[in-house]
Amino acid sequence: MKKLTPNDPETRSIDGVAENIRRLKALFPELVTEGPNGAAVNVDVLKALVGDATVTDADEKYGLNWHGKRRARQLALMPSTGTLRPCPEDSVDWDTTQNLMIEGDNLEVLKLLQKSYAGKVKLIYIDPPYNTGNDFVYPDDYQDSIKNYLELTGQVEGGKKISSNTEASGRFHTDWLNMMYPRLKVARDLLRNDGILLVSIGDEEAHNLRELCDEILGGENFCGVFVWEKKKKPSFLDHNMGSVTDYVIAYAKNRQYTSAFVAGAVEDGKKYPFNNAGNPLSTLRFPPFSVRFLCGDQLIAAQDMSEGNIKTELLNDVTIVNGTNVNEFALRGEFRYSQTKLDEFVAAKAEIVISKVPFRPNYVNRSGEPKKTSNLLSHRVNGIPTNEDATEEIRQLFGTDVMSYPKPTGLVQYLIRATTSSDDIVMDFFAGSGTTGHAVMAQNIADGGNRSYILVQLPEPLDPENKDQKVAADFCDSLGKPRNIAELTKERLRRAAKKIKDENPTYTGDLGFRVFKLDSSNIRAWEPDRDNLDQTLLESIEHIKADRTESDVLYELLLKLGLDLCVPIETRTFAGKEVHSVGGGVLMACLAPKIERAEVEALAQGIVDWHKALAPAGDTTCVFRDSAFADDVAKTNMAAILEQHGITNVRSL
Repeated sequence: MKKLTPNDPETRSIDGVAENIRRLKALFPELVTEGPNGAAVNVDVLKALVGDATVTDADEKYGLNWHGKRRARQLALMPSTGTLRPCPEDSVDWDTTQNLMIEGDNLEVLKLLQKSYAGKVKLIYIDPPYNTGNDFVYPDDYQDSIKNYLELTGQVEGGKKISSNTEASGRFHTDWLNMMYPRLKVARDLLRNDGILLVSIGDEEAHNLRELCDEILGGENFCGVFVWEKKKKPSFLDHNMGSVTDYVIAYAKNRQYTSAFVAGAVEDGKKYPFNNAGNPLSTLRFPPFSVRFLCGDQLIAAQDMSEGNIKTELLNDVTIVNGTNVNEFALRGEFRYSQTKLDEFVAAKAEIVISKVPFRPNYVNRSGEPKKTSNLLSHRVNGIPTNEDATEEIRQLFGTDVMSYPKPTGLVQYLIRATTSSDDIVMDFFAGSGTTGHAVMAQNIADGGNRSYILVQLPEPLDPENKDQKVAADFCDSLGKPRNIAELTKERLRRAAKKIKDENPTYTGDLGFRVFKLDSSNIRAWEPDRDNLDQTLLESIEHIKADRTESDVLYELLLKLGLDLCVPIETRTFAGKEVHSVGGGVLMACLAPKIERAEVEALAQGIVDWHKALAPAGDTTCVFRDSAFADDVAKTNMAAILEQHGITNVRSL
């Protein structure tokens, strides 16, 4: 029995505005749109409906439009003020792995990755909120994205709460579009020229997503829509018709550079028959050793070899040795191929098979040749698992149902196999339970590849008082981890890697991942406390925040200089100070808090000697902590010694 509250419609008088909008929508659905404050009436449409002559088509244009689109575009262009802080304690195989799991707001993370990963990602697969009315949609803050993120995830006091996007809000599609637009806009730049974007989506926003991607990636780069059979039978709760499918929308960054989506190798050459009754009679000439005969050594005389309704005439005698033709010969028949096509088969070393004597060309064996994938992803047709399979998979890994509606590993693995090859980078910035990372590892096992992944997941808090989140929150408690979804992502990757290793004990591939967490920059911004300016001035002397480590600062330098977050880092000690070499000497950094004047020469000479031994191909940037130098003389001497030995890019923080 439902208990009535003062907020329930039954206990309140009628809302006149809402009732008027409801009536208008019933009569003229095209009148009601979404405005800045919820449901709104399109006055221009109303004028047109009543024949108002003042309405013109001056503002009409083709394309998708919504309130906030201009702001969303600006949001995509704004640089991030954050950084990514390394977390080796949460990672697996930190020193050797090439995989990344980043905890943070995906828009800010995508911006931070621009310099390091622009044009390097082969596949971006995402499974964003479907906008069903129950799932969370990111409320971006135009003024301070990092502060907004920290408040949403409960890392600082602020009062902002994560909430679902309900249809009753009057901004149902608007909020979802404002979330998706800047993320897709920034993500596009990370794709290689031959890169692919795949987006899982449901019926609610499939149409808007297509138009959004047409605008951001270009309609000419649309590749198709996979239809995924997500469950075996419809729910009895479906209102009009039972839905058993979702979609995966595919776009290329530049379709002219993109090859076919490959489902696997062609296994049955008999799908390419030579003869086809009803074709015009034509003659084909076969060079020596181009045909495989399924018969012993012999001489076959020229003759009519028609059989049934298929006509084939051998025009020359043929000598067969070791299953191939020694001499050239010609056939006349009802062939579906031309001489030009036959020559292509021969040049490609495709195997033309003659299986009958009296013989005719029976099929072209093109085993190993790529076969285009179908756009149907079905458990009945090509063995693609369903949501039920994904739920069971999570249950087996975690021992409980910690995630609702995860994607099955087999689905994402199929898409990875269809679009990538060894050494490619796969990204998912709505990582959820970590299915994409699991699928990358599984596909590497299957084909011996060396793909790496970049996952991004918001540490969305889990509320034990929420019945839909209680199991997941309790699970995090059992591990002694914070209650958020990113912790489930990391745990999935750990457990999936262990399972793969247990099942493949001789496998030596990459099953680890490096964890980074989004935070404000390590470099202190000028934020004066007007009530305590003296203390503010004293604190601003040190540019690096007091709670940040050398490692934090080092990885911010990597991002700023556009270096890979998994690039090798070596450390040596000179004059009692640690010096880091990144990427074979592309970046050298000494972030010691104090460098005395007497230590400068020994430290500089150590850096110079190491730099010569590394012999980096490009220019080297050398970075120090600005406040570390005892005085200006120490700083000047350091720069002078390094510049004398060819290290001219000397910077301080």
